[in-house]
Amino acid sequence: MVAEVIAVVFAYALGTFPTGLLVAKREGHDVLDEGSGNPGASNVYRVAGFRAGAVVLIGDALKGGIAAGIGLALGGHVLGLVVGIAAVVGHCFPIQRWGQGGKGVATAGGVGVVVFPVIAVALTLVWFLIARVLNKASLGSLVVLVAGPLIVAALGRPAKEVALMSALCLLVLARHHGNIRRLIRGEEGSLRSTA
Repeated sequence: MVAEVIAVVFAYALGTFPTGLLVAKREGHDVLDEGSGNPGASNVYRVAGFRAGAVVLIGDALKGGIAAGIGLALGGHVLGLVVGIAAVVGHCFPIQRWGQGGKGVATAGGVGVVVFPVIAVALTLVWFLIARVLNKASLGSLVVLVAGPLIVAALGRPAKEVALMSALCLLVLARHHGNIRRLIRGEEGSLRSTA
């Protein structure tokens, strides 16, 4: 039990690592004051270019992947999801920068790659296709977040795993409330815009 608690605390702390802020700053940008004001990979890509955005995407995904891997090693899929969720919470709600967290897509994706690799690869391709064709990363994220738990359930995974996957996706969906409103109104900016 002690090891599990330590893993959750470590995962939260790992999730708070400010990948986007540091990468953007190195490129001469304050990502909180530019573009959408979000420190995630999509906004870093908008304001600092493809390379910076890719570094943030990989870095944020690693936070979730490392956390989920620790949980998976300690206690299987359920603990992998619990510890992974702790990393996503840290990314979205960093205690040292409250209100300046990311939306959690890449970090949640890292969790998915470790716990459900085949599903994660398929959903990543779906996200990439939507983001590339429609030029709206947020729409791709929303589709993936809705589909993820449904696929896990359809594959007959245990109820705890379905519930935790649903909780993970609902958390990230909640972080996209502004994007959802803009999509409904037809005002959501493109991947390359600064809206």
